[in-house]
This record gives sequence, C-alpha cells and structure tokens, in this order.
Amino acid sequence: MFYGSNDAYDFETGADKDKKESVVNISGSHSGVLCAAYICLALGSSGLLWASLQAGDARVAALLFGAIICGYVYQCPPCRLSYHGLGEPLCFAAFGPLATSAFYFSQASKSQTGILPFSSTVLSVSILVGVTTTLILFCSHFHQIDGDWEVGKMSPLVRIGTKRGSEVVRCGVIALYSLVPTFAALKTLPLTCAFFTLLTLPIGKLLINFVQENHNDKVKIFMAKYYCVRLHASFGVALALGLFAARFI
Repeated sequence: MFYGSNDAYDFETGADKDKKESVVNISGSHSGVLCAAYICLALGSSGLLWASLQAGDARVAALLFGAIICGYVYQCPPCRLSYHGLGEPLCFAAFGPLATSAFYFSQASKSQTGILPFSSTVLSVSILVGVTTTLILFCSHFHQIDGDWEVGKMSPLVRIGTKRGSEVVRCGVIALYSLVPTFAALKTLPLTCAFFTLLTLPIGKLLINFVQENHNDKVKIFMAKYYCVRLHASFGVALALGLFAARFI
C-alpha cells in the first residue's frame, strides 16, 4: 500500500517522472495504482482490526494504526511530510517501535507483556529494525536528488548532498552494530543476538564501501538501497536467531 500510494502521489508532483521502478511508470495507470493502494489499505486495516480482536489487546490496533498514520502523513496530501525532510523519522517510528511492538503484542499474551506498551527487549529490537529500515529509505534517494530538488522535495540528501550522505550511511551502520553489544551489556538483548548479528558485519561493510565509492555515480548508486535490503534481511534473521537461541541457553 505504502509503496504504491507513494509512487502515485510522487507522480502527481513530477518527482517520479524519471523513476523507472515507479509502479505508476511500469503500469502506466496513476488512478489504477492509487485505487489499488487504497483497496490494500482497507483490507489491511480490516485485518489489523481482526488481529487486534484475536489478540484481545487494543494496543495492537493502536500501534499499527499509528504506523499507518505515519505512512499517510509521509506521502499523502495535504501533509506530504517527506517533502519537508521528515520521511526518515516517520519511517523509523512506523517500522520500528510502532509496527515491531504491535506484531510482538499480537503474538504474546497480556501476562507476558504487562501494562506498559513497551518492554526493554521489544524496544531494543524495534530500534534496530527501525534503523535498518530507515537506511533503505535514506539510500533510495541518492539517485533521485536532482528530480527531488526540481519539485521541492527536500529530502535529507537534497539538503546535505551525496558526500555527507555517504558519511551518514557509514555512521548509521556503525551505530547499528554498536547498539547490539550495548543492549546486550544492558541485558535488554541476549548475548546470542550480539553473536549472530556480528556475522552480518561483512554485509554492513559492503554497504558502506559501495556508498562511499559510488555516491556521485547516479547510475551505480541506484543499487545502494538493495544493499540496504540485504543488510535489513540478514540482520533481521540474525537477530531472530539470537533471540531463539537464547531460549535454550
């Protein structure tokens, strides 16, 4: 839903006129993509309400609807907060603390979660997921800077440029791999998480090197977001394996 509606609304402003992977440009139908996005929103919202009722926990629906609101104000008129450089914070909040915590609550009983909306472990995991997801969004703008600037979409990369942007990516990856042992030391994550996520460090280094070497190449830098997807997927699997393994130690 988010991807389709984002492409549809960016098509309206002209931000995606040269974006080959845009769903609108691929399908050739702006109204069709927007209609499909809102159908998905309706179906997804119904599913979320059902999941909340099944879990018997209103927090599930509240958190997930909060994530949806973040997605809506990110891209849809009249808000379009992504045009003011607020896309990354909204992405972090939506896919990190809000959605991750909601999915946890949907699987756990109230006796396991307590009264407060976040436990230290869930919050730690959600922060890590938020960082990897936000890196994907941030890197997806490297090859779109010229088009974004023309239509007034002031993404962080439009504001700071690709050179500083490559440093942001480096700092983001370093922060990601620094947070895990920090959380382990604070005992909000088990040591097994630090061990398994450390195995994905070569992928993080590959991302840093690729962005720093190609940030000025508008053709090659297109692949940066896919390097981020690899990091997001592998890091997430490693984190899950760490949490699973901790149950047997």
